[in-house]
Amino acid sequence: MPTQVTEFKCPACTAPLHFSEETGRLECDYCGSSFTVAEAEAFSAEKEQQAAEAFEKAAAEARADAGGWERPDGQDSWGEEADHLKTYRCPSCGAELICDEATAATSCPYCGNNTIISGQFHGMQKPELVIPFKLGKEEAVKTLKAHYKGRPFLPKSFSDENHIQEIKGIYVPFWLYDADCETGIRFRATQVRTWSSKDYIYTETSHYAVFRRGSLSFEHVPVDGSTRIPNDLMESIEPFDYRDAVDFRTAYLSGFFADRYNESATDCEERANERIKNSTQAAVISTVTGYSSIVPEHVSVRMQAGKTLYALLPVWLLTTKWNGQTYTFAMNGQTGKFVGNLPLDKAAYHKWLWGLTAAVSAGIIGLSYLIHLLA
Repeated sequence: MPTQVTEFKCPACTAPLHFSEETGRLECDYCGSSFTVAEAEAFSAEKEQQAAEAFEKAAAEARADAGGWERPDGQDSWGEEADHLKTYRCPSCGAELICDEATAATSCPYCGNNTIISGQFHGMQKPELVIPFKLGKEEAVKTLKAHYKGRPFLPKSFSDENHIQEIKGIYVPFWLYDADCETGIRFRATQVRTWSSKDYIYTETSHYAVFRRGSLSFEHVPVDGSTRIPNDLMESIEPFDYRDAVDFRTAYLSGFFADRYNESATDCEERANERIKNSTQAAVISTVTGYSSIVPEHVSVRMQAGKTLYALLPVWLLTTKWNGQTYTFAMNGQTGKFVGNLPLDKAAYHKWLWGLTAAVSAGIIGLSYLIHLLA
């Protein structure tokens, strides 16, 4: 049986609704109506009930009318692939579609309506928090173009002729960890003092043993729970402002894509622990000042784990292809922080490097000649 889906339609004209980043409401592009999340959910629940009843009736009639056509052996089996696939029925046009097991919000390729697979959020899979999108697709495209500017080694054809292949607003699944951490670090430190007299230059190096202890409390340390998106890409667009986080409701997903996690909170604990420990040590090390060098000799870290929350955070993903290679960019859908690698114009880079080397060589030759004249 297809997975349960939810579609938010306009109570005024039944056209699809989408969540607006600017107003925080669900809006209709056809009649201009605007509704709160609660209003849209109430209307959707009523329509879902009617759709479920109609579906069951149609299924019963189809079973009664089924013929006896012979089918090849194995036609009913997807084999191992079935473990990673889900089917859902579009409540707008009735199409039965197949999607990845982690897909939680998408759009119907037949009628284009926004569809939320609400069955993905039942039980332990339901997020507790969501940060709604604040920035739209236009801002993501504008930021990408700004990302191209001021880069002398970017191939001109990439920025002039290249076109965005795909742009998606995705709610990415994150685990948020709270913890208290204590650390003690012993350092070997030096202090170097240099002075000179008429005939000699003196250097004095003093050695010290430095001890530091400290404790920090952490709230909402994020680790993305999807293997489909690179971890370093998600870490690069942090931080998110959790003051904007609200209780999860499916209406916020309307008009966007969404994935549910395929790595559990337990799977992600090691990455969370590593981030918390590194941040604690960095904070303690920053207090050791006034020395020429410091080297940690012994580090002790004790961590007390707190609660873990499951949240969906807003991310714009932009994909483009150039010279047979795919380039992926990500933008924080709340703050606008943008990251992504760009191609290198090797000819321009080598020309610049050659010019720099020539300039340095000329400077050295000129300095040597000046010294020779003064000698």
